[in-house]
Amino acid sequence: MPEYVRILFLADTHLGFDLPMRPRIDRRRRGRDFLANYATALAPALAGEVDVVVHGGDVFDRSHVAPVIAYRALEPLRAVADRGVPVFIVPGNHERSRLPHPHFAAHPGVHLFDRPRTFTVEVGGLTLAISGFPYERRGVRQRFVALLQETEWPSRPADLRLLCMHQCVEGAAVGPSNYTFTTAEDVVRASDLPAGFAAVLSGHIHRHQVLTRDLRGAPLAAPVLYPGSIERTALAELGEPKGFLLLRLESRADGSRCSVDWEFRALPARPMIRERVVAGGGDPRLLDEAIRGIVAAAPPDAVLSIGVSGTIGAAEWRVMSASHIRGYAPPTLNVEIRILDRAMVRRHRARESASPPDAQLSMW
Repeated sequence: MPEYVRILFLADTHLGFDLPMRPRIDRRRRGRDFLANYATALAPALAGEVDVVVHGGDVFDRSHVAPVIAYRALEPLRAVADRGVPVFIVPGNHERSRLPHPHFAAHPGVHLFDRPRTFTVEVGGLTLAISGFPYERRGVRQRFVALLQETEWPSRPADLRLLCMHQCVEGAAVGPSNYTFTTAEDVVRASDLPAGFAAVLSGHIHRHQVLTRDLRGAPLAAPVLYPGSIERTALAELGEPKGFLLLRLESRADGSRCSVDWEFRALPARPMIRERVVAGGGDPRLLDEAIRGIVAAAPPDAVLSIGVSGTIGAAEWRVMSASHIRGYAPPTLNVEIRILDRAMVRRHRARESASPPDAQLSMW
């Protein structure tokens, strides 16, 4: 009879995003959306529906976070481990390859790839070996093979093997233009992925995708799975579904290659909208009416970005201020004003000699 392992794989949770400890204004914070989706993603593990949890990196949005944020991120993983479900964490680039406040993750069942290494766990009579390394910043294209050797993965007997990392692999695509990573120094060669792993689990790319072939169309030695981020972090992710992956690795009794099945579980993602308006004409009421119209037409829970071009006078700057827009925008809406002419921003900054316009106008 075939035997299998069930894995919950999430990545790029970016906890701490838009979640200041001492907010200067009272408005909806997107950071709470990330925390809510994080809890939802981990629910199957707490319910006993999986055997292993893997976090593919960028647990946090930055390398230095307040202890309370670290606790809120890592304590749920300890709770999963308390249920007997081993947890594996790959530090990402936003953490600068090191997990902040790692003592909050201290648990016999929580395994951290703080260096290239291989962990083995027993799951349902199978030995699962999980190899990995923290985000590599120094030209992973040249370093990848050496990093794999440092994990000592071939020397660990196992029924099933996984490789976990937080890197770009050739063929991964991002953004509205489907930009595809190819030969840059921060991109892993597809041909360097060795046979022997059932799958490669990677964070870093925020769009969910599964790579099964290289740039020439040849099959990869193992599928590369990106769960994507749990919420949209930038306009480049506009329209992308967000979620996590549930995997089933099945070992064959006849010794043939194991099978890998995956299911993408979508998480609620707030609508993200981008609009543009043109200032000018000397009447700020026209710009004010245009912005008000865009705000009124947007879903009340949207993340709205409004790009402004044209000639902007002092009166126009006032109607674009965060305090003015907060006077009529729903409190559930996040609004950002982007000035598309950077020279105009510099001139305004020089005139006002105050806080940068982006800080004045951003309402994320």
